[in-house]
Amino acid sequence: MPNDKDSRCTFYTCSCFTTENIFLEEFKLHVKFQSEHQFRLDYQAVLKKLGCCTDKQFKDILNKIAEEVERRQSIGVKSAERVAVIKEIYEPIHDHVYNLQESYLAPQFKQMVDYCRGEEASEEALLCLMQTKAAPRVYRFPVFNRTFCNELIEELEHFEQSAAPKGRPNTMNKYGFLLNELGFDEGFVTPLREQYLQPLTSLLYPDSGGLCLDSHKAFVVKYDMHEDLDLSYHYDNAEVTLNVSLGKEFTEGNLYFGDMREVPLSETVCTEVEHKVTEGLLHRGQHMHGALPISSGQRWNLIVWMRSSKERNKLCPMCNKKPTLVDGEGFADGFTKDSGSSLLQNVSCVLH
Repeated sequence: MPNDKDSRCTFYTCSCFTTENIFLEEFKLHVKFQSEHQFRLDYQAVLKKLGCCTDKQFKDILNKIAEEVERRQSIGVKSAERVAVIKEIYEPIHDHVYNLQESYLAPQFKQMVDYCRGEEASEEALLCLMQTKAAPRVYRFPVFNRTFCNELIEELEHFEQSAAPKGRPNTMNKYGFLLNELGFDEGFVTPLREQYLQPLTSLLYPDSGGLCLDSHKAFVVKYDMHEDLDLSYHYDNAEVTLNVSLGKEFTEGNLYFGDMREVPLSETVCTEVEHKVTEGLLHRGQHMHGALPISSGQRWNLIVWMRSSKERNKLCPMCNKKPTLVDGEGFADGFTKDSGSSLLQNVSCVLH
């Protein structure tokens, strides 16, 4: 189960990763933490309005933030440790799902991709093939067939029940796994991004990095009546996101989309979008969105955050500053140092 790393380029993380966009679940609030003084100035009044009224409550928040900062600082080392253990002790039950095959894909999805690979492809004609626009510049279409979705969930549940260590996706999703740690990157997610999603995003999001999505972070999340029910309003650390509903049986739990992150919530009207099993929602990463609670059953989602080094090398989407780079594992957060090599890689992306 290899930990895929693109041989054409070395990827990095922005140093802001340890301090930006920390999610305080109890208060449904994303915060920045650089020092206790800064944090008090920026958030103490806001937190008081949300119910954090005592010194003890505030200290508890500071302790949680310190734990999260420490987790982020050690994330690469911990991930490598988990990968080594998973390779050693975990036995898959469906080996074939780790390698993408065209037989897994929905016919409509393959038709759309084949069209996009043609020299005369246009956004207007692609939208006619796609048929469904779920919200402004949010597109819904079948991605996988039901048989593959069922087998993938069986594999994920088998891994969940195993003794192997689990790397959780982020602070907002506590139930799910990082797919690179299971070995899905090289044979599944990378070809999905390069060969099938890149042709679509080149037409749909040329202004948002869609012409060259040269790295990714892929994970699965689980919603269950006894675990996570919903997902708060947020944006992704990505240029373009694919979110596929894999199953199982559930009711409610629709997604909702607002506006881009720079638009105040007070000026936003949200659009509710039904998320059907086997279907994916494709959207810009900075498009604010969330998931409403499921009311019964269990749902698994496959999320692929796709990143363009050409875009994020100019401005980190998490801190809105020129990125300060630090070493990372694998695709890290999709930043590169050499703009010249990134440009060459962007050319190769368009040609896929």
